[in-house]
Amino acid sequence: MSDLQDLELIISSGTSILFIESDDERQVETLFERLAAQLGRQLLRWTVASGLTNLHTNQTTHLTIKEPSRVLAELAGRTAPAIYMLMDIHHWLDDPLTLRQLKEIARGNPSQTLVLISHNAEIPDELRSLSTRFELSLPDRNALKQLLQAEIREWGRHNNRNVKAKREVIEPMLSNLSGLSMRDARQLIRNAIYDDGMLTENDLDDLAKTKYRLLDSTGVLSLELDSAKFSQVAGLANLKRWLEQRRAIFVADRPPSGLDLPKGILLLGVQGGGKSLAAKSVAGSWHLPLLRLDFAALYNKFYGETERNLRESLKTAESMTPCVLWIDEIEKGLATDNEGGPSKRILGTLLTWMAERDSRVFLVATANDIEMLPPELLRKGRFDEVFFVDLPDAEIREAIFRIHLGKREQDPAAFDIGKLRDASEGFSGAEIEQAIVASLYASHASKEPLDTAHILSELEQTRPLSVLMAEKIAYLRNWASSRTVTA
Repeated sequence: MSDLQDLELIISSGTSILFIESDDERQVETLFERLAAQLGRQLLRWTVASGLTNLHTNQTTHLTIKEPSRVLAELAGRTAPAIYMLMDIHHWLDDPLTLRQLKEIARGNPSQTLVLISHNAEIPDELRSLSTRFELSLPDRNALKQLLQAEIREWGRHNNRNVKAKREVIEPMLSNLSGLSMRDARQLIRNAIYDDGMLTENDLDDLAKTKYRLLDSTGVLSLELDSAKFSQVAGLANLKRWLEQRRAIFVADRPPSGLDLPKGILLLGVQGGGKSLAAKSVAGSWHLPLLRLDFAALYNKFYGETERNLRESLKTAESMTPCVLWIDEIEKGLATDNEGGPSKRILGTLLTWMAERDSRVFLVATANDIEMLPPELLRKGRFDEVFFVDLPDAEIREAIFRIHLGKREQDPAAFDIGKLRDASEGFSGAEIEQAIVASLYASHASKEPLDTAHILSELEQTRPLSVLMAEKIAYLRNWASSRTVTA
């Protein structure tokens, strides 16, 4: 049903107090103007700045009362069927007099409906049995497409020329606009069009950043703009194949019949093996926003606030759909603590979200220490698949040297890649990269061009993690051999 039909049903069923959380007051007013006309009721709006206004005539009534207690006392004496929109009254909901007046109005006259509108619509316990919360539905893809077309036409009329819009940009743009109100979507469309009269790939990044700023209020999520491509990731052939098989299904408006929407993966492996780069590559190759969840920023000293931060962050991620949500080193945020501690509550909140969500948020979690992961997280069905990222073999090490030399404007053909491959046995991708970085500093200091000898020297001076933590890596490999899929 539409918002209009839902509201009509709620009011007709006898609900006297409605709480609506919205920053778009104009959208709410337009909706209730239609509802009041349909129900044959008066519609009045009260604000502390302008008093009581009849929205049918758009004139302030003879009442210019601006104090909530006085206006509620006046409304209590009215008998005519009406809808009263009370703006920002949440500021007075801790006042016993205001709460008592609201309760008496709700119980005294079923033909009057109080609509409490604010950016923070928390229902006080005293009013819970007399009221309900109503969430305005967000525009669907068709409505967003109509809005985009209307804004393109409007810009063209004002500027006497057409907007230059790349066809391949339109669909990703509509996806990025999902989860926004009509007002916010209109503003982002205008931001994209009005600066140059064009819609290009550059507008997609700007749109994602602006949308993220509109939605995130916790500071726990960060929008990662340096996502990678699979071409920048050496090896991981099984993981790349698995992801490619699911890409088209995930980015589609709805999955084909009989196929579930891909939900996410857990990447387990040795530190520096490329798990984080692989997580970034999912977003970069699928052309989706990448959100990183910082568990350390979740924690709050007040009871319940940590879980609330997580819920708000997950809600933000769902508003950014389709997107990739990356939780790096997930075991550090879910390590076992005392009974009832925040880690237990965070785990419960996260598991509930993973089980119940139907949004297009693809979760990529990475972990280094399997012993710190709670067993509930590894149960079949939590993730679509668990991949193990091992140290690179000889062939992959060659590819890693070529990638990182090329990234630093060095010609791989000028180096003896075979010698470098053999000398780096047991090295992770991160350790190989750092050897190249260190050798560049050494060659610059000696005023010599970088060559194979410089890199070999750095490799010889490095004790890789596979040597320093040989026993732990051996245990991890043994655990993963029969429980995970090799990436």
